[in-house]
Amino acid sequence: MLKKDWKRDIFTIPNMLSLFRLLLIPVYIVIYLNAQKPADYYLAAAILAVSCLTDLIDGKIARHFNMISTTGQILDPLADKATQLTLIICLLVKYPEILWLMLLFIVKELFQIIAAYVALRKGKMLTGALISGKISTTVLFISLIILVLLPQLERVYVHIIICIDGVLLLIAFAHYALTYFTESSMIQSFRRKDSEETE
Repeated sequence: MLKKDWKRDIFTIPNMLSLFRLLLIPVYIVIYLNAQKPADYYLAAAILAVSCLTDLIDGKIARHFNMISTTGQILDPLADKATQLTLIICLLVKYPEILWLMLLFIVKELFQIIAAYVALRKGKMLTGALISGKISTTVLFISLIILVLLPQLERVYVHIIICIDGVLLLIAFAHYALTYFTESSMIQSFRRKDSEETE
C-alpha cells in the first residue's frame, strides 16, 4: 500500500508539468544568452509564457482532480522560484543594476525556507501563500518577461520596473516576516503521524 501511495504521490499530471517547467529552464538559458535577433528574444519570451501557462494549468488540475500531493507542494514552488531566479540571473548579463533585486529575491526566499523549517520543527506550518507574495511573484514574472521581450527598452523604464519589483518584494518579505514572527492565524498547528501504514 505504501508503494502504491508513493507512486500516486509522484506520478501525477501536475507533477509532470512542474518537471517540464524545470526542464524548460536550460532551454531558455541557451536561447536567451545566445539571442541576437528580435525573433530569438520572442522565442525566449514564448518559452517563459509556456512555463507560466503550465504553472496555471497544473494548479487547476491538481485542485479539480484532487491530485494535490506532498511532492507537488515541493515541486511546484521549486519550479517557480528556479524559473524566476534564472530569469533574474540571465537578465543580470544585460542589466547589471538588477543585481540588488536578485540579492533581495534570494534573501527573501532563504528567509521563507528557514522560517518554514523552524515552524515545522514546532509542529506548525503556513496554511498558504500570502496575498502580498502572490502579487509580488505575478508582477515580478510579468515584468521580467517584458524585459526579455523588449531588449531595447529605454534604461529609465528598466529602472522603474526594477524599483517596482523591489518594493513589492520588500512588502512581501515584511509580510512573511510578520506572519512568522507574530504567529498569526495563517500559522496553524498540525499533528504528525508517528506511525504510517507500511502495507
